[in-house]
Amino acid sequence: MATVSRAQVPAPAQEQSEARSRFGIPWRTIAIYVTLLIVCLIVLFPIYWMLTISFKTSRDIYRVPSLFPQAPTLINYETLLLKKNFLVNIRNSFIVASAATFVSVFISALASYSLVRLKYRFRGAIGKIILLAYLTPSSLLFIPLSVLVAQLNLGNSLHGLVIVYMTFATPFSTWLLMGYFKGIPPDLEEQAMVDGATRFGAMMRVLLPLSAPGLVAVGIFTFTGAWNELLLALIFITSEDKRTVPVGLQYLITGDVFLWGPIMAGAVFSALPVMILYFLAQRYMVQGLAAGSVKG
Repeated sequence: MATVSRAQVPAPAQEQSEARSRFGIPWRTIAIYVTLLIVCLIVLFPIYWMLTISFKTSRDIYRVPSLFPQAPTLINYETLLLKKNFLVNIRNSFIVASAATFVSVFISALASYSLVRLKYRFRGAIGKIILLAYLTPSSLLFIPLSVLVAQLNLGNSLHGLVIVYMTFATPFSTWLLMGYFKGIPPDLEEQAMVDGATRFGAMMRVLLPLSAPGLVAVGIFTFTGAWNELLLALIFITSEDKRTVPVGLQYLITGDVFLWGPIMAGAVFSALPVMILYFLAQRYMVQGLAAGSVKG
């Protein structure tokens, strides 16, 4: 019987070598890395351009655009911090965003637990109403909110702005936490209650520690939304010493005069806290997003 040589046996499809470039790298790998490089350039170039403009003088900004500052200077940062008191704006934004995040996440955790674990009439309708409250544009709410804030004598105050921010932060946090809580089996809380824990104690000792990544993710999303909010802060804050970061940047525009140097320097300052926050909590963000995708 004739023997068949190894060269005549066709290799399986999955073992066939991929088409490679002259350097021995598969074309598919090259295409993936080129695509990722293009995406990174699209995402990072605005940040780089913002940094570049912040170190340019006004004369260099309005010259022929260049990728590098011809004579780097810190005059824009000096103008922003010494003449415009931008650190006060950062302090105000930090106070308002932190307070709104803490209060809304606390209230949302209780509301989400009620909607997910407790059984009562109209529970589904209440969940849908919360979603509709979040989807309602802020531009439709500022008129009734203005009336309420005026009646409560909370106008032009940071704590009044915190209450206003809770109108969009609390529904958003509640809807997200509902997804996280549904992914945790209720048997764990029932076992804790069998051992003598109250329902509130089981929630605090079992549910909330297990959903910590989700709480961190929701807190970061809420903080970011409150930090970047402009419309409501522009309406309810009138004093210069109580302006938040977006309002402070808005007032750097006078008529049709754009102070691009200080504006970009302010954008750098306003972006740094959020970027640092996301960098430090990126592990919790990934875990929280993965947990929120599981529905029980």
